[in-house]
Amino acid sequence: MSQLQDFPSPKSYQTNGTGRYDSAYAVSELANASLAAVGQQLALLMQATGLGSHTQPVTVDQRLASLWFGYSFAAQGWKLPSLWDPIAGNYRCKDGWIRLHTNLPHHRAAALLVLGCAEDPAAVTAAVATWEGEALETAVVAQGGVAAFMRSREQWLAHPQGQAVQQEPLINWVAPRPVLLRDRPQATATRPLAGLRVLDLTRVLAGPIATRTLAGFGAEVLRIDPPGWDEPGVIQDISLGKSMASLDLRNNGGLQRFKDLLEQADVLVHGYRPGALDGLGLDLATRDHIAANRIEVTLNAYGWSGPWAGRRGFDSLVQMSAGIADRGTQWAGADKPNPLPVQALDHATGYMMAAAVLNALTTATTTQRAASARLSLARMAEQLAQMPQQLTGPKISGSQPADYAPEIEDSSWGPALRLRPALQVGATQMHWDRPAQACGSAPARWSLA
Repeated sequence: MSQLQDFPSPKSYQTNGTGRYDSAYAVSELANASLAAVGQQLALLMQATGLGSHTQPVTVDQRLASLWFGYSFAAQGWKLPSLWDPIAGNYRCKDGWIRLHTNLPHHRAAALLVLGCAEDPAAVTAAVATWEGEALETAVVAQGGVAAFMRSREQWLAHPQGQAVQQEPLINWVAPRPVLLRDRPQATATRPLAGLRVLDLTRVLAGPIATRTLAGFGAEVLRIDPPGWDEPGVIQDISLGKSMASLDLRNNGGLQRFKDLLEQADVLVHGYRPGALDGLGLDLATRDHIAANRIEVTLNAYGWSGPWAGRRGFDSLVQMSAGIADRGTQWAGADKPNPLPVQALDHATGYMMAAAVLNALTTATTTQRAASARLSLARMAEQLAQMPQQLTGPKISGSQPADYAPEIEDSSWGPALRLRPALQVGATQMHWDRPAQACGSAPARWSLA
């Protein structure tokens, strides 16, 4: 069994449906390919576990794939909260544009402290205008915030971090070791991941997409957040199929409970920056000792080497840094940053993380060995930048009633509709056993443990 390294060829899977995003980049092609990677890896795992054949056709509905790259959840009779804090956004500086990401209170406080202004968009606009972009970006990051100066592709490719990311593989496989998987008698051809325990330590947005995908094929996903954590306007989209629990990992009791959960997990997915888990007493040696037979997949924003490997970041920031927003601005003839129509780096990385989990499970099934996988948003940006635009047909401007499944989803917040699944493997279709749930709404335990 070979390790997954790249997207599948468009000739290796089937597509139906029509529609594409209008963009300077191959966003809909990326959606098709990343979902197809999940399907192909699931087919291989089903073959390895006696649940099917790898020749099962993998079918992607390209319209739905593109829409799932946006938002899959439609509230019925109530209104979702805003995705963005009022301060978050793009601001003109002396020599270009900078994006401030202020959804989290400590990130907002860091930006306002550096700017020395009131928490008001007009005050922020005036303050940012007095700064050069790279200097402000550096100052905000040094204060513990997150920001990204808009660079051109040429500037990014010449930047030390851009150069480092270019040398990284799309999926970086590390630390191979013996892995003996638990038996999963619950697994069937219709629910091939049933009985698989996935411990989710991820936040917005790529990691939760990965675990949501695994839940769609039957995995039990237990997400652990800090007490009081929330992601307004986001959690409704990505908590589908999961149990949402809270633990304080800086508290001895919470940390011990987490270790107990990890011991019983088959898969650990996390989005901690290099070394961050060490500070919680969960370094690699400890994880290996507690859960020697786990599959582990992780991600970060800016890559695993280079001077920014430890930098916090989000999809919208990486688009600014890596030249994607700048190229989009030129393509659109716009006078302000023009990013991708959706957060495609997050979504594609999330699906490829899910595909990496499936690949590692197959490898462990057939060889009793597996490596851990590391991915990054910045490396996905490079993949997208090299992807040719091949799709034709009508442009996607939003979802339509027919795009949604007819069933009402009884979420923690109220009734909703959910997009129909975009991926099918043979006769195996995605569906979720749990509706979207609020953070901290479930106990921190496995259902059958």
